Amino acid sequence: MYWKADMDIDCDGRSGTHCNSRTDPVFLSATAYRDSHGGALAAESLPYVVVPGASPIWTPAAHGIRGGTVAAIIYRNQVQYAVVGDTGPTDVIGEASYAAVVNLGINPDPVRGGAGEVTYILFKNTAVSPIESHRAAVALGEAQAKKFLAVN
Repeated sequence: MYWKADMDIDCDGRSGTHCNSRTDPVFLSATAYRDSHGGALAAESLPYVVVPGASPIWTPAAHGIRGGTVAAIIYRNQVQYAVVGDTGPTDVIGEASYAAVVNLGINPDPVRGGAGEVTYILFKNTAVSPIESHRAAVALGEAQAKKFLAVN
């Protein structure tokens, strides 16, 4: 599954130096998906993407998309592997964690940051475990990308 959209910054989850209620006026201390210890994910350190929440026209699970689904974010010929880590409004698409945007060299300011056209590719029916392991996301993402390219 893929789409092209802008990229807004998601700072939700575990509070930190760059992601908190002082730096982000719409900061939420929770994420839709939890880490292996039951806590909120950390937007500052974990590259993740946000998918729209369930609605009458879209239900992530019905399309093989769940917390921990591996994703590839492509921006200016760079690839950042990430996980699905949060859900957002049902009518908005194009958001990634603070860590993901920093790794892509995009302005990570939750109010003024972000980027124009970004490609998001989600490899349905995959699961990174534990969800907070970026190393596992990269390994699974690279394997899925090779598999995709081999058949296309």
